[in-house]
Amino acid sequence: MIRHIVMWKFRPGTEAEQEKFLNGLRALQGVVPQMLSSEVAVNVGAGNYDAVLVSEFQSLEDLDAYKNDPRHKAVSALCKSIREDRVAVDYEMN
Repeated sequence: MIRHIVMWKFRPGTEAEQEKFLNGLRALQGVVPQMLSSEVAVNVGAGNYDAVLVSEFQSLEDLDAYKNDPRHKAVSALCKSIREDRVAVDYEMN
């Protein structure tokens, strides 16, 4: 199983822009077949990030398919307009 974690710091943008992005992330759950599960957390203080997405995939191939899915690319394009910083980490769970 592969866990994919992405953390964002938003630019000072409108709350509506941020909410649209977060809703787009949440909407990926259930429509991208490779994603086994996902959780979006907001305002996580310890890491000083505004949003964190944790997703799980069966394999690296499934993760690659997710990254190339048009729905994921659309949400990523929306994110680019409001993000200040982004960190992504993938790791295999035993």
